[in-house]
Amino acid sequence: MTELAAASPDLYFDTIFAYQRAGALKSALDLNLFTAIDEGAHTAAELAGRCQAPVRGIRILCDYLTTIAFLTKSGDRYDLTADTATFLSRRSPAYLGGTAEFLYSPKLTGYFARLTDTIRRGRLEDDTMVADENPEWVQFARAMVPMMMPAAQAIADLLGTQPAPRRVLDLAAGHGIFGIVLAQRHPQAEVVAQDWASVLEVATEHARAMGVGDRHRTLPGSAFDVDYGTGYDVILVTNFLHHFNVETNVVLLRKVHGALVPGGRVVVLEFVPNEDRVSPPMAARFSLTMLSNTPEGDAYTFSELRRMLLDAGFRETTLHALPGAHSVVLGVK
Repeated sequence: MTELAAASPDLYFDTIFAYQRAGALKSALDLNLFTAIDEGAHTAAELAGRCQAPVRGIRILCDYLTTIAFLTKSGDRYDLTADTATFLSRRSPAYLGGTAEFLYSPKLTGYFARLTDTIRRGRLEDDTMVADENPEWVQFARAMVPMMMPAAQAIADLLGTQPAPRRVLDLAAGHGIFGIVLAQRHPQAEVVAQDWASVLEVATEHARAMGVGDRHRTLPGSAFDVDYGTGYDVILVTNFLHHFNVETNVVLLRKVHGALVPGGRVVVLEFVPNEDRVSPPMAARFSLTMLSNTPEGDAYTFSELRRMLLDAGFRETTLHALPGAHSVVLGVK
């Protein structure tokens, strides 16, 4: 009886109602609520006018957001927290709200609606995220630059200036930001971005907007099928290996190895859980995301990634933690 009295159902209820948190946050982003507060509207009445919604709905939404620490409240005044001002106001250069367009998409949330069936089968067998020419990746490319920019800058820092890369291949480039940042850092570098043609249109837009369009070309098609060519100093394999099983990844990495110059480097960016596979939380949880939307994907530990790289012919591998949930594994040919 003592053990029962000490138990709490809070974790259960916090989790079972998590969809309400997600819904409230999405509504706030849809209404530009955080930006309105940042621009000087602080009461429910003021925010109702700015967000073009009745006072009652805005008040209830703001109170709810206060209970989950996205806002603070004093009297009838609502304010942003430091984190909310940094990441959820459109006035901030670090605004992340655009990622919701991809992360809240019916496609992604739909995978979790049928997660039980996927677990019972052991894998997702149809309509997967790795299907050829999946239009979801165009949405990903348009939405995820702010989330990936810190990692792109960190990779450029990690690679340093010596030896300065002259040829860079950005595999499954998506938005293209990883190759684009390297091109910005190294004026002599030329970047080849590989992905599906429709996705590469977005990467090309970004390259032009960020001033490196004249040194950025595209290689449309499947990363497993297209001819990369040879002579690359750096090949970027970012947020890609987790979609596939170990054997498939080794095949890809052997192809990468063959395209690099001697001493060339492969940059593998991933969510890398510790060997216990339950820490750190965000990296460890990513395995479930891969279970939900790919046939055989996973979040791989460093020992697993290291073994893949060694099996593909790389002679040296090192692990580097980045700010946030990502890590980089560097391999040297």
